[in-house]
Amino acid sequence: MIHIDPHTHSSCSDGTETPTELMEAARAAGLDVIGLTDHDTIVGWDEAAAAVESTGISLLRGSEISCSRDGITVHLLGYLFDWENVPLAEVFERTRESRVGRARRIVENLSADYPITWEMVQSFGPVDGGPIGRPHIADALVSIGAFPDRSAAFVKVLHPSGPYYVHHWAPDPVDAVGLVRAAGGIPVLAHPRARMRQRLLPEAVIDEMAQAGLFGIERDHRDQTEADRVEVDRIAARLALKETGSSDYHGSGKPNRLGENLTSEDVLRSIEEQGHLEVLRP
Repeated sequence: MIHIDPHTHSSCSDGTETPTELMEAARAAGLDVIGLTDHDTIVGWDEAAAAVESTGISLLRGSEISCSRDGITVHLLGYLFDWENVPLAEVFERTRESRVGRARRIVENLSADYPITWEMVQSFGPVDGGPIGRPHIADALVSIGAFPDRSAAFVKVLHPSGPYYVHHWAPDPVDAVGLVRAAGGIPVLAHPRARMRQRLLPEAVIDEMAQAGLFGIERDHRDQTEADRVEVDRIAARLALKETGSSDYHGSGKPNRLGENLTSEDVLRSIEEQGHLEVLRP
């Protein structure tokens, strides 16, 4: 059996380990293949690729693309796309710029009740120019003792329903599916029924995404209950979508552990057969 965890994050977005450290952690966890899917960036790809030989871990290159429909946050995993594709690169850049502006405004809102500053949040930000986001604000809040961990900060003050929240620009998920496909990539809808972390995307929108070329839907994720997973099974069967599983690992930033949910070798093979790039193997 090949152990495949296709959805993880490094310090190039909101994880706590560098791409090299992430590859080493994947080896320690007994994985064979890991997907690096930092938010709206590919900046960690080269460093992770350089660690393939030394760690013996195969690398599935991707990104988690921030999307939005009617105020509902949607995360789309894009795999093996052409990183030189201009329209997709422009969306990444616009999203990152919007997220920074949004983060500044959230910090301004929070500063009325908590002693944090933008400079403090920047010190927790990602390396190599990745986007600053709510996880880094959460880290700042934890550092001053306001909350015990990131999860508590998200539940109490950083949730989209909270008074401090600010929306940012993001592409429509249907448009994002089309962009990924046009770049030769494979689009997979991440944690679509994670009820505690987001408003649920209407099933009709998933239908639209499927019509635009959605490849798969993430089933096995710690933020989805068994009942949620049964619902994902139903949606996937109706729309002929592949199902994936993942850890959504963030290092010490979240309790998620590498390899706690896995994806089948058959699904990985289908992703690679359709993708513009190849999985990098030792």
